[in-house]
Amino acid sequence: MAEHKSSGFLGGVVMGAAIGAVTGLLLAPRSGRETRRILKKSADALPELAEDLSASLQIQADRFSETTLRNWEQTLLRLREAIAAGQAASRREYEHLQQRPEPPVAAPLDE
Repeated sequence: MAEHKSSGFLGGVVMGAAIGAVTGLLLAPRSGRETRRILKKSADALPELAEDLSASLQIQADRFSETTLRNWEQTLLRLREAIAAGQAASRREYEHLQQRPEPPVAAPLDE
């Protein structure tokens, strides 16, 4: 779960940086031509940034999937052990009940 939170944090940092950079460029006191040139450079870098973010998110998702699968396998193992223990206890109780002498049957009362 911590891995999932870190990927969300990383995505937020990247998006915040991109939005901050664009906002800073738009509000900076530069000429229109210079601002457009900087924006073009930033826009050219966005696909690479998106690809890096995508790769990072994929790695985090794979880790999350592996962790989930490991947890599921551990849960199934514990469940199988619990079922086996329940079956063994049931067998022991059945054998114990079979070994007990039967209680005497009361004779019917004559009326």
